[in-house]
Amino acid sequence: MTTTSKSSRLDPEPMPRRDFLGLAAMWAMGASAAFALLGILRLPRAAVLPAPSKKFKVALPESLADGEPFVPPGRSVALFKDKDGVYAVSTICTHLGCIVKQSADGFACPCHGSEFHKDGTVKKGPAPTALPWLAVTKDGGSFVVDESKVVDPGTRLT
Repeated sequence: MTTTSKSSRLDPEPMPRRDFLGLAAMWAMGASAAFALLGILRLPRAAVLPAPSKKFKVALPESLADGEPFVPPGRSVALFKDKDGVYAVSTICTHLGCIVKQSADGFACPCHGSEFHKDGTVKKGPAPTALPWLAVTKDGGSFVVDESKVVDPGTRLT
């Protein structure tokens, strides 16, 4: 004797495949909307830190020899002292904005090979122009460099 189980009319019907795929798509859309909402809620907060001031004070070391550059930590400026006075040269390459590094007789750009003399003039390209000279003023026993104010090459604080 074979017994077959007959489903009762109270048993739930199996879910058709089309309905299952529709529900899965709705859940995926809901999850995507939730993640997008989390991203939108993060937008009002700034994700960058404020830039340091363009004007800063620096004290030159007593042991700094004439014609030798002094690069303050965290700044892209080289200060020089010579018999004519004190001057500052930007260390941002005029080609694509890389920070140039000190070399034996000036500066060298590590990105594309530009070379500059100590006064900022171009020794070897691809940099199109010289490094800009920056304004320097005296404040008590220290110097104030203004990175936002470019001066003519040769301008020194006496």
